[in-house]
Amino acid sequence: MNTPPHSSPDLAALRVQIDGVDAQLLALLNQRAQLALQVGEVKKREGSPFFRPDRVAQIIETIQQANPGPLKAAHVAAIWREVMSACLALESPQRVAILGPEGTFCEQAAIEYFGSSAEFIYCGSFDEVFHATAAGTAEYGVVGVENSNEGVVTRSLDMLLHTPCHIVGEVSLLVRHHLLRATPGMAGIEAVLAHPQALAQCQTWLSKHLPQAERRPVSSNAEGARLAAGNPAWAGIAGERSAQRYGLHLLAHAIQDDTHNRTRFAVICLPQTLAAPAPTGRDCTSVVVSVPNRPGAVHDLLVPLKRHAVSMTRFESRPARTGQWEYFFYIDIQGHPSQPHVAAALAELQQLCAFYKILGTYPLAA
Repeated sequence: MNTPPHSSPDLAALRVQIDGVDAQLLALLNQRAQLALQVGEVKKREGSPFFRPDRVAQIIETIQQANPGPLKAAHVAAIWREVMSACLALESPQRVAILGPEGTFCEQAAIEYFGSSAEFIYCGSFDEVFHATAAGTAEYGVVGVENSNEGVVTRSLDMLLHTPCHIVGEVSLLVRHHLLRATPGMAGIEAVLAHPQALAQCQTWLSKHLPQAERRPVSSNAEGARLAAGNPAWAGIAGERSAQRYGLHLLAHAIQDDTHNRTRFAVICLPQTLAAPAPTGRDCTSVVVSVPNRPGAVHDLLVPLKRHAVSMTRFESRPARTGQWEYFFYIDIQGHPSQPHVAAALAELQQLCAFYKILGTYPLAA
C-alpha cells in the first residue's frame, strides 16, 4: 500500500498560525505590562530607581542563554530591550538628553541603551546635554566620549570634570558615515556639512572625491543632514537614520577612512538618580586626577595600579587652564571599586593626588 506524500502547509495556513501566535504574544506582553505597573507602584513606595541598567542587562543575558533559536542572540536582545523600554514607559517614562536633531548617532546609541520608548530631549551640543542632566530636566544624558580614529571628545572630558554628573553606562557604536544630498549625483556639491569629528574621519575620501568642496563643521551630523536637505548645493555626512529622517539620497556608502570606525558613548546621570551600578565582572572605573608639578609625579600615578595588578585601559591629559602648566589626567581602569585589589589601588592613588574624582563605575559595553 502506497503512503501518500507528506504535504507541507500552504502559505494561507502558515499565516493563520502566525496570526494565532501574534495574538498570544500580545496577550503575554500586556500581562507583562500589568506586572510592570505593579512593580512601578512598589518602587514608588520604596523610593527605588525606576531604571536599573544592571537588571536590564541581567534579563537580556538570561533570555539569550535560554534562547533555543532560530532567532539570533543579538535580535533577541533588541526585542527584549524594546519590550522592557515600553513597560518602563508605563511605570515612569525616562527623560534622556541627547545630541540633536533627530537622526544623530547619539540618538542611535541612546535607543540601543534605553529602547525607543524613552522620552528623548534633543540638545544643540554636548554641553547642553550635561546641563540638562545636571539640572534635572532629564534623568539621563548620552554623550560621545571617544572615537577609535580621532581619540577622545575633549569637551565631554571637561564637562565630566566640572559637573556633578557621573557615568553609569556606555555604548560602543559601529559608525558608518554616508554622503547624503537632496538631489541624486555628486555634481555641483559646494560644501559638505558634518560634525568636526566626522569630517576628520572622512578626510581621505573627501580629498579624493570632493577636493573642491568646502568642509563646513556643524553641531552634529544630523544637523548637517537637516541643512543639506534645504540646499541642493550642500551635502551632509551622516547615518542612514538621518537619510530617512530628512528624505536624502545616499550618494556614497561608508566613506569613513577606517572600516572599523567606532564611537564610545557614555550614559550619565546625577548620583541621586542612580548610584554606581553593582559589579558585573566586566566593569570599568573612570577617574580624573591632578598631581603636584614635580619630577616623577606622573610615573608615581602608575605604581599603585601595577602594585595591585589593576589594568589601565586609557590615560589622557587635559590642561588645567591655570596658566601654571598643570594638567588633569583621565584614567580608565578595569574593575569595580567593590573589588579589594581595585579599592586598594584607588586608595593609594588618591593619596598621591592633589585632586581626585571618580567619574563613574559602569559595565563595559558588549
